[in-house]
Amino acid sequence: MANEYDITAEEGMDAPISEDEIRADLDRVLAEEGVDRDCLVSVSIVGDERIRELNAEWRGRDVATDVISLECERPDDPDLAPGEPCELGDIVLAPDYIARQATRFGTMAADEFRLLLVHGTLHLLGYDHLEDDEAEVMEAREDALLALLPHDGTTRPVTLTRHREGVDE
Repeated sequence: MANEYDITAEEGMDAPISEDEIRADLDRVLAEEGVDRDCLVSVSIVGDERIRELNAEWRGRDVATDVISLECERPDDPDLAPGEPCELGDIVLAPDYIARQATRFGTMAADEFRLLLVHGTLHLLGYDHLEDDEAEVMEAREDALLALLPHDGTTRPVTLTRHREGVDE
């Protein structure tokens, strides 16, 4: 598989894991999800103000948050020509917000960032957590995928309350 990742960071923003690990983690999630088409994914590392702006624009919520996923195409889209890469979408992560959140959940910033990278990727693949049954499926998948990734040993199982509407306010 030859996925392509466009990883950019707003000035002054750094991810708590390396770009090589971001690529490897994304490759692993896509492979484990059975994606056999090459994918293009944009990963943006931004500050609280920028993610607040995006959250207001795309979700109608004028507050900072941890991650936003903007889906473009699905790998199984029948309109994609054979061999054509899938422009999966954009994952926007706010490491300062994530670090504060990690403290609340008793995890390390790097583990929390990995969780949210997986979370954002699963959203691009069609998972959601608006309803309890959807949340249970998505959270179980997050836990299974996180167990396959390098970690600092502080990621706890994801719970229904972790990524519910209103948690990030």
